Amino acid sequence: MNLTPVTILTGFLGSGKTTLLNRILKEHHGHRIAVIENEFGEAGIDNELLVQDREEQIVEMNNGCICCTVRGDLVRILGELHAKRQAGQLQFDRVIIETTGLADPAPVAQTFFVDDDISQQYLLDAIVTMVDAKHAPQQLDEHHEAQEQVGFADRILITKTDVVQPDEVAQLRQRLVRMNPRAKIGEARYGVAAIEDLLDIRGFNLHAILEIEPDFLTDVDHEHDDDVSSFVFREDKPLDLDRVEDFLGGIVQVYGTRLMRYKGVLNIKGMKQRVVLQGVHMLMGSEEGSPWKPGEKRESKMVFIGRDMPRDVLLDGLAHCASGNGGRGDHLSAASRGR
Repeated sequence: MNLTPVTILTGFLGSGKTTLLNRILKEHHGHRIAVIENEFGEAGIDNELLVQDREEQIVEMNNGCICCTVRGDLVRILGELHAKRQAGQLQFDRVIIETTGLADPAPVAQTFFVDDDISQQYLLDAIVTMVDAKHAPQQLDEHHEAQEQVGFADRILITKTDVVQPDEVAQLRQRLVRMNPRAKIGEARYGVAAIEDLLDIRGFNLHAILEIEPDFLTDVDHEHDDDVSSFVFREDKPLDLDRVEDFLGGIVQVYGTRLMRYKGVLNIKGMKQRVVLQGVHMLMGSEEGSPWKPGEKRESKMVFIGRDMPRDVLLDGLAHCASGNGGRGDHLSAASRGR
């Protein structure tokens, strides 16, 4: 009864995890939540996108995947959160772990059973998996991690149903049921989902998991494809939003299949708010974020994750979108030559 419930929020790149998490943090549900969020690459963006106030404790884990290279950090962070809570330094009722889109949830869930201290402090409540209706059919065909995220789910939320046909959603739902008949399946639009279906559901059943994967408690090996990489674009000068969108619009027409995920917080000339730009393959969009605080350093930062990406073309082209720099024609021409 004294164990702190933990929800693992997973789903492949661009499936809407941070959008859902933001929605949960904004709602007046009475829960005090500690968030542990993990991103693949040297720098994170999601931490800047999350709503933060005195009720939340948000811990960021970068430069590795939570299911393998930084798993020891997860154990350490959970231990530190528990110690601070016991000492009265932090107040939270539950923990949500947002995994990187490349995570296999099995080793993350395993942590709550094989580590003695963690198993005596925390209860794994459920694994909630987001599934992108637009890109899931391809992702499930090509990526073992996407299959594992569905297979281990206690709850599945289908997102982006508004950008595909109803029959495509129905076919995806049937496929998900075949892959995991025990998980309740719902939908989330722009992060809207019923809190009562996500928290305190006691959905994780160890015995059911052991039937699916008998080696769950002993198999700790996990590797990622070496051809998936990431890099970061940074710029101190204000950017011209029209230039950025035009440049990336041209890029995704040529290299969109290689760009598995790209997202950024941009400092746009003449705007008091951040601009949040996100994309998956050829689907891209931007929206206004939170205002820049007085005295806060304004910096644009974008993270790209994919295979065989045109790194130099992207970095040079985005640099030319900075206010006062030249046009982007050469870089769009270079992209066109790559067709």
